Amino acid sequence: MKTEVNPKDTTRGSQFEIWKNAPNPMLVFVKKLDVTNLVRISKKKRLKFNMLMDFCIGKTAVAQKEFYLLPEGDKLMKYDSIAINTMVKNRTGEVSSCDVEFAGDFDSYNRDYLKYTAEVAESCVDRDLSGECMVIGTSAIIDTELEFAGGMYSGIFNNPFIIWGRYSRHFFRYYMNLSFQFHHTQMDGAHAGKFLANLQKTIDELKC
Repeated sequence: MKTEVNPKDTTRGSQFEIWKNAPNPMLVFVKKLDVTNLVRISKKKRLKFNMLMDFCIGKTAVAQKEFYLLPEGDKLMKYDSIAINTMVKNRTGEVSSCDVEFAGDFDSYNRDYLKYTAEVAESCVDRDLSGECMVIGTSAIIDTELEFAGGMYSGIFNNPFIIWGRYSRHFFRYYMNLSFQFHHTQMDGAHAGKFLANLQKTIDELKC
């Protein structure tokens, strides 16, 4: 659920005034992640790597208050929940969008991820929770390793967006570049840096 809030009553009030009319208020950070733990879990327990990434993103984001605020036009909205979006290859060979709410429990998230991505793939109908949750967009470009993924700002969606490519092996470790786009009203660079550092920690410590 979301509610409109007075920007002056939040920690992002001054940034809201500065960036609300900016032609491109989005920033993009790129970080190389060590995803060795996720690769090992994925292979050992036959879990989808992208599901594991989405879970780690959600677990990291829900612990950071900036993710619950998002500008929409000339308003600032506050959410009480977060969802992770994933792009799904549907039965026609095209892609559809699937939002999965993040509640914190790994087994429940895995079941929901498998259930809803399968439904979207078959129906070719997007599953949209943007009216209920602050949605973090993700896209996995698994056909190639990415050095960098540039930002995209449509002027319509201000949601954070995360892109990654295929991971690569270096000796006994696996690495992957990740691109994180965010609206400057929602968070500053320091907040984004904290999120990326904590995401690496979440990945390293995940047990399931």
